Order: sequence, then C-alpha cells, then structure tokens
Amino acid sequence: MQTTQYITEIINELSRTADLLANEEAEKLVDKILQSKKIFVAGAGRSGFMVKSFAMRMMHMGLDAYVVGETVTPNLQSDDLLIIGSGSGETKSLVSMAEKAKSLGAGVALVTIFPESKIGQLADVAIKLPAKAKAEKDSEYHTIQPMGSLFEQSLLLFLDAVILRFMEKKGLDSDTMFTRHANLE
Repeated sequence: MQTTQYITEIINELSRTADLLANEEAEKLVDKILQSKKIFVAGAGRSGFMVKSFAMRMMHMGLDAYVVGETVTPNLQSDDLLIIGSGSGETKSLVSMAEKAKSLGAGVALVTIFPESKIGQLADVAIKLPAKAKAEKDSEYHTIQPMGSLFEQSLLLFLDAVILRFMEKKGLDSDTMFTRHANLE
C-alpha cells in the first residue's frame, strides 16, 4: 500500500469510530466543564499528549485548565473536574488520581474504550470511544494501525469536537481565542 492509501484507510477508521459515539455523554462532559471552576486533565503516554492539547484549547477559551503533574498545576478542589483519557481505564496512576479526586469531592470524567473499567466506575461521566485497545488481539473494531493509535487519534478528534460544542454554547470564535494564544514564541 502507498502512504496515501494508508491515510485514506486511517480516515475511514476514524469516521467509523465517530459514527458510533454517543452524543448524550459528550453533552454531559460539556456541561460538566461549564459547571466546573478549574479543569484538570490526565493521561499516560500518547493519550496524555492528546489531553494536553485539550487543556491548551480550554486555556484559549479562557478556562482555568491544567495538566496534572506539571509544576504550575494548583490543587484540585470540590468544585473542579478531572478529565482522564485512558484507553483501558485501568492505568494504575490514573486510577489513583481518580480515587483522590473523588475523595476530594471533585468531578471525574473519563474518555475510554472501556467505560466499565475501574476509572469508569468512579467517573461521573464516562464516554466510550469505540476503538481497539492496544493489547486486544481480537476486537469488533478493526484497525490497520498499531497498538492504540485509533483510540489516541479518536481521543484528539473527540476532544476537539467538545471544544467546538463549548465554543458554540459560549458564543466564542477563533479570533477571540487567539487573543490568549502564546506570544513569547
């Protein structure tokens, strides 16, 4: 296969995944973000990169958004929200974060392949991204891509769609958001 054929197949996979998403859960996440004072994001590996980009866009929208583990991240409080991106929903460090957030009375949201996972059971909102888990041998969600690529790409696209929905609800546009873009580059 040529590179362009791979790209076409990846786009087809992403389209199939998007068609299976539940809009109701996505809307619950947008509402939780609107209700929260501060928003924290966490993920491991490539999923962590995807949620970091989500935190950046939330900052562009004027929200107090933070990446767990960064040196400038403040403390989580009861009126805050922790959003976790985890294909398995079982990553030990992320389970611990979800447990801590719940013990502090904060909200927890999970974007995952497995909403019934340990983190999913703790979460106030669990959004299922229908994709193949990186360790799965057999899955109803076929992909030509290695490991968790389909989940990670779907996670990024889903979170970008959440940003668009938030912008719509708050009447924001790209020009307004650009005023908060980094200017020391």
